[in-house]
Amino acid sequence: MRSACSRWSRRSVTSQSTASLPHAMRVTALKDVERRPRRVAVGEFDGVHIGHREVIAGNDTVLTFEPHPALVLKPDHGPRLLTSLDLKIELVEELGVEELVVVDFDEQFAHQAAAEFINRVLVDQLAATHVSVGDNFRFGHAALGNVLELQEDNRFETRVVPLVEVDGVPVSSTRIRALIAAGEVADAERLLGAPFRIRGEVVPGDRRGRQLGFPTANIVPDPKLACPQHGVYACRVGERPAAVNVGVRPTFGADLRPLVEAYLLDFDGDLYGQQLTVEFARRLRGEERFVSVDALVAQMERDVERTRELLGSGVE
Repeated sequence: MRSACSRWSRRSVTSQSTASLPHAMRVTALKDVERRPRRVAVGEFDGVHIGHREVIAGNDTVLTFEPHPALVLKPDHGPRLLTSLDLKIELVEELGVEELVVVDFDEQFAHQAAAEFINRVLVDQLAATHVSVGDNFRFGHAALGNVLELQEDNRFETRVVPLVEVDGVPVSSTRIRALIAAGEVADAERLLGAPFRIRGEVVPGDRRGRQLGFPTANIVPDPKLACPQHGVYACRVGERPAAVNVGVRPTFGADLRPLVEAYLLDFDGDLYGQQLTVEFARRLRGEERFVSVDALVAQMERDVERTRELLGSGVE
């Protein structure tokens, strides 16, 4: 079977947000990595939240795992991830990291002893001079390796970063997933250090929004990734504000396929087939079933105006 991360051995992701960066971060599969002295931050880093950013700060290389180890070890109970690999790449690149090294995490890698991970990966393959991890980092078979094993190894210097707390509670990907599932995207942004993002290809819909005067760009959310609770949100698409509905459109029947429907303010154009990134800023209300189309349109007008109040006008 083809390696899950082989396609990332060379830089292959483009995005709006990285276009202005002074350099393009290299994305390398572990098997293809060049051995050189490095300062390495190690972790899954799902969401690249503010705790992760503390671990990554000051390092030139980030080592991460794809797929998420939980999806390999407990495939029926794995979490809905905050970031796909391409979004993780984008977020890490925004931090100024030189290289992201991706481990093809499978059963064989999972059975590697902690000492073997240190010797083969950190020392032999990466030539790490400094290793940075969070203080809850575990590694090796059955997660038996811990930060003490790293600190006791004198071949590199180990930096252990305490958990970051917000409102007296540690920041974690699990905590952020719960906020997203509850629609609390503004609180999630505080913990992420950036707006929660969904990315997907714009697909044709039933064109009902256009008939109502609010044409939308529609994305089918990835069921493997976290998605905000059904409702209406003030969002940004690039620099443009957007009123976004997440849900199943109950006013028009029993279509249970969830969609992310983005109405871009002051925009007139064709986005079909394009990759769109939606950044969630504020939840406006829950999804509702209206008694009439006129009532729905009146509420949509209020949603658009509220979005404009919160995020400003669209770009020219």
